[in-house]
Amino acid sequence: MERESKKIIGLMSGTSCDSIDAGYCIIKPDLSAELIKGINYPYPEFVRELIFKAFRGEINIKELCQLNFIVGECFALAANELIKELGKPDYISSHGQTVYHYPKDDKIEGLSLKSTLQIGENSIIAKKTGCSVISNFREKDIAYGGEGAPLVCFADSVWFKNSLVQNIGGISNVTVVSNNHKTFGFDTGCGNIMLDYCADKFFNKKYDKNGEIALSGKVDETWLQKLLQDEYYSKLPPKTTGREHFSKDYIEKALYSAPNDPKDIMATLAMLCAKTICNAYRDFIFDKAYIENVVLGGGGAYNKAIVKNIRNDLPEKIALKTHEDYGISNNYKEVMAFALLGYCRIYNIPNNIPEATGANEAVVLGKLVL
Repeated sequence: MERESKKIIGLMSGTSCDSIDAGYCIIKPDLSAELIKGINYPYPEFVRELIFKAFRGEINIKELCQLNFIVGECFALAANELIKELGKPDYISSHGQTVYHYPKDDKIEGLSLKSTLQIGENSIIAKKTGCSVISNFREKDIAYGGEGAPLVCFADSVWFKNSLVQNIGGISNVTVVSNNHKTFGFDTGCGNIMLDYCADKFFNKKYDKNGEIALSGKVDETWLQKLLQDEYYSKLPPKTTGREHFSKDYIEKALYSAPNDPKDIMATLAMLCAKTICNAYRDFIFDKAYIENVVLGGGGAYNKAIVKNIRNDLPEKIALKTHEDYGISNNYKEVMAFALLGYCRIYNIPNNIPEATGANEAVVLGKLVL
C-alpha cells in the first residue's frame, strides 16, 4: 500500500497526570510530523483524584473498571475540542493513561508477571468522536520480550541525529541517536515526580513553575548523595520505571532525612533530576555513542534549576538544546510521537526499538478500533 499523508490526533496523559495532551498532527510518508495545534485538556478534579488513588493502589476493581470508561470519555472530550476547530482527522492515536507498569519478568509457576495497564477505553473514544482509534501500543512489545517502554524512541530515531533526546516528565527518559551506534533508550529515573509532590506538600502548588522555588534554595549534598544510592540508577539498560517505584511512600520515606527548609528540598530534588540524567550519560552512553547535542523536552525543560544543573554537569563540547530548536513543541512532542506510532500501525511499519525496550525483534505496535 502506497503511503499517503494522514491527519492524526495524538492523545496521552503522563505520570504527572496534570492534563490530557492532545495534538492535531499531519504525518507524512517520510515519517516527518507537523503539529497543527496542541491543547492541554484538564481532567475534572474528581477524575484526577481517582487516577492518583489508582497509582497508590487505593482503588477497588469496580472503581478501576469505571475509571477506564470515564478516562475514555475525557480523552474523547479532548479530541473533540480539536475536531470542532479543525475537522475530523483520519485517525486518533491514543497512548492512554498508565495506571500500572510492571516491567520485571518475575514468574509464578512459570507464568510471567511482566505487564502494563493503560486506561482510557478506546471504544468510547471511537464512539464519541466518530473516528477510528489506534491504541494499546505497549502490550505487543511486552509479548515479544520487551518492557513496553520507552516507545517515543522510535520517533526520536526518525527526527534527530547524533543527539541525546531527553524527556523530563514525571519520569525522565532518554533516546540515544548516533551515527555510530544503533538507537537505544531507557528511563534515566526520577524526573518531576518528587518535585511535584513536594511543591504540593510544602507550597500548595501543582509544580514549581520555571524552577523558581528550587532556584531560591540550596542543595543539601548529604541528602543528595543518599538519594543517589537508589539501586535503579546503577541498573543496566534497557530499563524502565514509574510511580510504582517512586511512590508516595518512597517519597515520604526519603523526606525523613531531608533538610528542614522546603526550598532546600526543592533545590536538592532539582539537582537529583539533573545529576541522575548526566550520570546515566557517563555510565551508559558516552563511551558507546558519538553525541553532539542534548535535546530537552517535557515539563522539566522549562525548569530553569534543572536546566542549569544539567548544563553545568555536561561536557562543554555538547550543546544543550530544546525540542523547540528543531521546530518540535516541548509540550506536545510526545503526542506527535504517538501520532507517528499510529501512522506506522496503519502502514504496518515496525515501530518499536528493541534496543530501547528489550524486545526480541522489531514489531508493529498498536490495536485498531474502527
